Amino acid sequence: MFEWMAWTTPVAVFFVCIALMLIGMTVWELKSPTTMRKGFLPMETTRGDRLFVGLLSAAYVNLAFVGVSGRLTEWLSLEAEPSIWFSFVASMALLAWVMRKG
Repeated sequence: MFEWMAWTTPVAVFFVCIALMLIGMTVWELKSPTTMRKGFLPMETTRGDRLFVGLLSAAYVNLAFVGVSGRLTEWLSLEAEPSIWFSFVASMALLAWVMRKG
């Protein structure tokens, strides 16, 4: 059924992290209801809004890395494509930054 998908370890870890974040955010919301807050985003947001924006940003970082990694191999004369773990770490850092400061 899922043979067409490229289920590598980094992809699985990325989706497990998303699932854990959604579960954690649900518990957090039940324990402590959110309030609107103004950060660097151009609107007042709740924790859920910032999670949504952060997840979209993380997905775009991963997609951009996958699209550019082949070119990076050529431009930097690398022996192999850069590890997808770099984009995973960058996307999770971006997500944490949006959640904290957004």
